[in-house]
Amino acid sequence: MLNIRDLKIDPTSLGEKMLLVEIIPAYEYKEGAKTNNISGYRYVVALPKHNLEKISVKIDGEQLMDKPEGFVEVEFENLEVLAYEMRGNVQISARATGISLA
Repeated sequence: MLNIRDLKIDPTSLGEKMLLVEIIPAYEYKEGAKTNNISGYRYVVALPKHNLEKISVKIDGEQLMDKPEGFVEVEFENLEVLAYEMRGNVQISARATGISLA
């Protein structure tokens, strides 16, 4: 049986522009419980192609940039967009290996 986690979404479907709006720490989980250890950061971007809907992109490791004043256009390295199911609802997650100003 096909598992929704095996499907990858084409990142270009998010649109050409991504506007960084927030950076938040991503915490490590052990045995289903959140720890105080930061494992990476979530870069929240607004998508003009999708009426400014937001998606967060997780990048493991140190924070790679500071949140700028206002909104800035960014690009991600090795962006992957995935779907998964949680409590009967399909959710979207994204991860990358790097981020830079566009």
